[in-house]
Amino acid sequence: MTELEELVLTPEERDRGVGVDRVMFTMDWSGEDHPGRLAEFVAGRVRAFGIEPTDIDTTAVRHAAGTDPTLRRGDLPARQLDHLSAVLTGLGCTLALWEDGTDSYEILVALTGERELPALTYEDLPVRAWGSEPESTLVSLTCPGCSQMLVWELPPTETLADEHCDCGTPLFDAAGNPMPDVTLDD
Repeated sequence: MTELEELVLTPEERDRGVGVDRVMFTMDWSGEDHPGRLAEFVAGRVRAFGIEPTDIDTTAVRHAAGTDPTLRRGDLPARQLDHLSAVLTGLGCTLALWEDGTDSYEILVALTGERELPALTYEDLPVRAWGSEPESTLVSLTCPGCSQMLVWELPPTETLADEHCDCGTPLFDAAGNPMPDVTLDD
């Protein structure tokens, strides 16, 4: 049994052979398909650990976001996850993300007590606490010279300084900044 299973599954779930994927909530980067389901999922996991799920509600976050003129697509889910992460910390839990390489949030609730979430993996991909630095950053763009889509997965210490497309078009300057005609995908 992995440490991840010990943190995200109850003893009864482990005894029944429940898989980690059965206690994971998937949310598109742009937000919930059905408002309130994220909070319901988190409250259900906290309840499964035998903890009363106080303040696990994202309604106020959604309402505040609705009146924010600077809100952009994709901002609301991050604000909801920020809120839930803070609430869970007070309950001895950690909001975790499985980084599966898609543009969705794969969300887990781990019973960690006072401990920080250790370095974990699921299906050989990282699981990290919400708000912690990812192990790598995904950079994608379409080359302005040939229209080829290019994607890099960079560790935090690496840049794309002086990177060129295979067609010869310069994409980044010596400092790693995109050239003026290069637009990075969100």
